[in-house]
Amino acid sequence: MVGEKYITAVADGAGAVPVLVPALGPKLDLEGLLGICDGLLFTGSQTNVEPHHYGGPASAPGTLHDANRDATTLPLIPRAIAAGLPVLAICRGFQEMNVAYGGTLWQRLHEVPGHIDHREDEAQPLEEQYGPAHEVLLDPGGLLRQIAGTDRLRVNSLHWQGVQTLGAGLAIEARAPDGLIEAFRVAGSKRFAVGLQWHPEWQFEGNPFSRALFAAFGAACRQYAES
Repeated sequence: MVGEKYITAVADGAGAVPVLVPALGPKLDLEGLLGICDGLLFTGSQTNVEPHHYGGPASAPGTLHDANRDATTLPLIPRAIAAGLPVLAICRGFQEMNVAYGGTLWQRLHEVPGHIDHREDEAQPLEEQYGPAHEVLLDPGGLLRQIAGTDRLRVNSLHWQGVQTLGAGLAIEARAPDGLIEAFRVAGSKRFAVGLQWHPEWQFEGNPFSRALFAAFGAACRQYAES
């Protein structure tokens, strides 16, 4: 299932028809899927990429995983981008994208010296959990800097895990105050191929950057369709 916030952001923000792709792993016909889609959005989730995919240590007890999603997204992401499909990856999707390109993850970022606590307070209402938590600094030569028209953004923060080593061919787009990579793009991709650690889909209509981001994603999807 997909949260309605993603459906709304795709339908209203990108001006596209959202279609749910089931996590069938090797049973999914990737080439057939790429033949009918004009872009792909990889959403957030309560689950995490299984650490054996990036050579990490075993997860702490109680960590949620989704092996079928891993088996679907990890091969799909680089294949879609190589085919020229626009890709937007959010939170878990951002982490999947890093792993798909050979990167690694911190599993419990709040326990790593030098990093701030990027987790939300689950005792608070959703409005506060998804409220602005810290700034990110946008790379001067990056796509997000062009979309935002500014060098800094206030973003939400609801994640335990984060990028440890950046995947091959990925270019940093944004960093948090503690230096953590918060966004990247696939350098040299044919079209829009961006991952963000934060959640731009949350009430996107009230956030000028989020509206511009989904509009840019939708425009890239239309360009792909027309080609």
